[in-house]
Amino acid sequence: MTGMTDRPATIDDRRRQQAQAAAFDRIGTRYDEAFPHKDGQREAVEVLLTRLPTGAQVLDLGCGTGVPTASQLVAAGCDVTGIDISPVMLDLARQNVPQATFVRRDALTVAAAFGRYDAVVAFFSLLMLPRRQIRQTLPRLREALVPGGWLALGMVEADVDDIELPFLGESIRVTGWPREQMRQEVVDAGFTIDTEDVRSYAPAGPGAPPEVQLFFIARSEG
Repeated sequence: MTGMTDRPATIDDRRRQQAQAAAFDRIGTRYDEAFPHKDGQREAVEVLLTRLPTGAQVLDLGCGTGVPTASQLVAAGCDVTGIDISPVMLDLARQNVPQATFVRRDALTVAAAFGRYDAVVAFFSLLMLPRRQIRQTLPRLREALVPGGWLALGMVEADVDDIELPFLGESIRVTGWPREQMRQEVVDAGFTIDTEDVRSYAPAGPGAPPEVQLFFIARSEG
């Protein structure tokens, strides 16, 4: 998606979320088949775990099938709550990681709905929102953290705002920023960047284009 130009959102938020959820309901297990090797994501979690206390409370935002992140966190002794808007993805996550708790909820209501966490992980979930909603969500994630809590964020580098793209046989809407601006969005939301990683990624099989993945580990300033 790198190199695409910015274009403003024009779709009603409620209909947009329903369409996104339905697309991922239909994608189901094909998501993990298309993205079998998630080294950057796994390594970001390994870095995060070195910053967390034993038994840390972690929120997995846009948990998908629970693999690999919720599973990896649970194996390390974390108490994990995962949220997603796709019922099918949540069912798969419950099967894959029965030790975690999974709830159907969207990112914008997370701070009001849950307690405070030692960490929030959001791998390739915020990119499903328009830029204005990402800018609303990042500060709310900070509010959901204990003082000095941690954010692990994965995004795809792209200069786009809520554009429709074909993805694994479905149409989804995606957003991104160039890496320097993405970094600034995290800082503006009240985080201090601790580590950053950039990966080129080629999904397995057709239906998902190559991408540049951005990973940030950041600490809450509040």
